[in-house]
Amino acid sequence: MLLKKKYIRVLVSFILGAFVLAGCEGEPYNGENSREVTGDAEILNFNMPENGEKIAVITFKDYGVVKAKLFANAAQKGTENFIGLAEMGYYDELIFHRIIPNFMNQGGDPRGNGTGGQSFWGDKFEGGIPEGLYHFSGALAYANSGSTSTNGSQFYIVNTPADYIYYGGYTGENGQTVYFENFEEANISLPENVKDKYKEVGGVPFLDGGYTVFGQVFEGLDVIREIAKAETDENDKPLTQVLMESVKIEDYQG
Repeated sequence: MLLKKKYIRVLVSFILGAFVLAGCEGEPYNGENSREVTGDAEILNFNMPENGEKIAVITFKDYGVVKAKLFANAAQKGTENFIGLAEMGYYDELIFHRIIPNFMNQGGDPRGNGTGGQSFWGDKFEGGIPEGLYHFSGALAYANSGSTSTNGSQFYIVNTPADYIYYGGYTGENGQTVYFENFEEANISLPENVKDKYKEVGGVPFLDGGYTVFGQVFEGLDVIREIAKAETDENDKPLTQVLMESVKIEDYQG
C-alpha cells in the first residue's frame, strides 16, 4: 500500500500556524527524535480506562462516535489542555481541516485552515514527550511548530490501517520518491517490543520523539479510518466538511 507521492514530505510541522508535511526534502529522516533504546519499554497506549476515569467522546457528523482514553498521568499538561478546551465547548462544530490517508486526520483549529487555535491557558504550552506513548494507529497528539513547547489546540489522530506502518521517506536527487520500508532504512531507533507493537497495530513511528501524544482511541477507530477516505483537495482539505459536532469529556462507565 503506497502513499501518494505528495505525501513524501516526512517532517510534520506547524509552519506559519499551518500544520503541514514539509521540510528536509531530499534528506531521509535520521531518527534524531527517536527515544533511546534501553531494552523493552512500557507501552501505555492500549491500557483501557478505569471506571470513573475521564475519557474524550468525539461525535463526527455523518461518521459516528469515537472514544479515546486520555493519559492524565503520563501526559498531564496535554490532557489538562484537551479537557479544558473540550469542557468549554471549544472543539464543538469545528472541522477536521487536513486529512492524509495512511497517516493522520487533523483538526482543532477554529479558523478551519490550520492557521489558528490556542491552548486552554491562552498561549502555547509545553507538553513534552510522554513516556510510554507512541504514534500507534489511533493515537491522539498535538500539532506543533517545531517543538512540543508550541502546542495549542490543534491535534491529530493517526489513521493508518492495522497492517500498515508509515516509515517516512524522501525525494532523491533525481526527483523520484523513495519510501522507507522498515525501521532500519528509516534509521528509527525504538525498543524491540515497541517495533513489534507497530507491526501488530500499525502507525507512524517516525513521529515519535517530536510530538506530545496524549490519548488513544479505544472505540471507533473504524470511524477514524473511514474519515481518512474522504476526498481532499491539493491542500489535503476535505471537499466535504468533516465536522466534529461535539467533543465531550465523560466519566468512563465500562
